[in-house]
Amino acid sequence: MPEAAPTAERTKGLRGLKGKNVLVTGGSSGIGQAIAVRFAEYGSNVAINYLRQPEEARETEEQVHACIAKVQQEGVQDVLVQGDVSQEDDVVRMVGEAVQGLGGLDLLVNNAGIQISRPSEELDSAAFDKVLAVNLRGSFLCAREAIRHFLAEQKPGVIINVSSVHQLIPKPNYLGYSTSKGGMQNLTRTLALEYAAKGIRVNGVGPGATVTPINRAWIDDPEKRAQVEEHIPMQRAGDADEMAGVTAFLASDDAAYITGQTIFVDGGLTLYPSFLMPWSSE
Repeated sequence: MPEAAPTAERTKGLRGLKGKNVLVTGGSSGIGQAIAVRFAEYGSNVAINYLRQPEEARETEEQVHACIAKVQQEGVQDVLVQGDVSQEDDVVRMVGEAVQGLGGLDLLVNNAGIQISRPSEELDSAAFDKVLAVNLRGSFLCAREAIRHFLAEQKPGVIINVSSVHQLIPKPNYLGYSTSKGGMQNLTRTLALEYAAKGIRVNGVGPGATVTPINRAWIDDPEKRAQVEEHIPMQRAGDADEMAGVTAFLASDDAAYITGQTIFVDGGLTLYPSFLMPWSSE
């Protein structure tokens, strides 16, 4: 696994992030936490959204504190904003608190997401709706509120949607998840086209298999991990820091002419790896 670059090196690479105000949904752990920390390393002020419910309060609190500790090491401004992105009232309040706490908003990272594993014939409508409500409806609501702020302030802005390789690759037993990520592709493209002339860029990042807490079931099982990684052309899973690096690039001025695109960070997983070995009849 490649080692993370030292902070001092990171601050030299990307233009236009220092002093920017960033809201990261689902920012307390995994890819979201890595993204929040990466922006802080580049000098951005960070609002970290987290979902806190009674049954997960202790774990969430520990994750939030760990993320805040890393962000504060960079000497930037930070604020915690609790909220369920699937709930419209929560989103309106959360974005408002981020704007107030940071003194504005320049960048939104729609990272919050969930998945439910179940054979599709056993999937009830409530479970299907729950995944779409967080992953797709939540991204829409957050994007809408960010765009309203950008337009009201008459300033450019950036939205990054954290999607998945399953935006393209079907994922049996995860119908809600793959459906939500497929929808995120057109959410990204439509918003990008609609607001390009206003200076608002909208792009996506599509992680492949990534070492994060949500994937503990296969990460901690050597046999399952081998099964996952043997399908990846680069023969390894990615890590959250690699996803954060691409997210920061798309948000920076170095990507100023990119909009409506999804960059897949997947070790080649979307390259149809089953075709690596010829199997034609010739």
